[in-house]
Amino acid sequence: MTGATSGIGAVAAETLASRGVRILFVARDRARGDATLMRLRAIGPRQDHGVHYGDLSRLRDVRRIAAEIGAAAPRIDLLINNAGLLANTRRLTDEGLELTFATNHLAYFALTGLLCKHLVSGSRIINTASGLHARGALDFSDLQMTRGYGGMQAYANSKLCNVLFTRELARRLAGSGITANCHHPGFVSTRFGSGNHGPAAWALTVAKYFALTPRKGAQTMIHLATSPEVAAISGAYFVKSAEVEPSRAAIDDSAAQRLWAESVALSGIDY
Repeated sequence: MTGATSGIGAVAAETLASRGVRILFVARDRARGDATLMRLRAIGPRQDHGVHYGDLSRLRDVRRIAAEIGAAAPRIDLLINNAGLLANTRRLTDEGLELTFATNHLAYFALTGLLCKHLVSGSRIINTASGLHARGALDFSDLQMTRGYGGMQAYANSKLCNVLFTRELARRLAGSGITANCHHPGFVSTRFGSGNHGPAAWALTVAKYFALTPRKGAQTMIHLATSPEVAAISGAYFVKSAEVEPSRAAIDDSAAQRLWAESVALSGIDY
């Protein structure tokens, strides 16, 4: 699981641990990672929970983390891609990738691809998307927004990528018994966006007073992870634990296939 140290991810991880699930999670911040591991061990002391440290915006870290997780868990029943960010200004990783795209989409694509060999029939992949995917508009000639960057547009584009990736992944996994679904958790009051500054950051802070609690926001993720009702569903988008139709752009099969090809080229990871 990524994004397990705060917000809906922390709620989901603790809930799953309370039900006997062994949690291996990825963290960038050691203090929050250590604190999360302590909570999980208190909830499920016999489950050998573990943390792997790294920056998911860096493909070299994703590769190392995937190798560590694969060694610790040769069989993975549940893969939850939940880490994400919103950057008001355009920033590049030290590998030359735009930060929002690298963290919110390419990390999902790369980590899933590297861990696929550890998934078995009955395994579930869950990707955290957003209702803001409906505002996304991908320009395949400029996926990393070198022109006209806007933080919210970059975020919406990355969430559209999440839905397109999920649908194409499900198509490619058809017949394997492995499912892939994505969800919109709602607007939740979490640490999300806390590293930004300026008017947009101020507006986000104010809006959080009217947002869902992390416990409420985590319910769809938990539903997708545990409910027998979704065991045979794949390639779907869920809101409030119910399958709904995503935006028109999100059901464009040709865009999903092109995004897949671009993601292979950028990451060097070919399923």
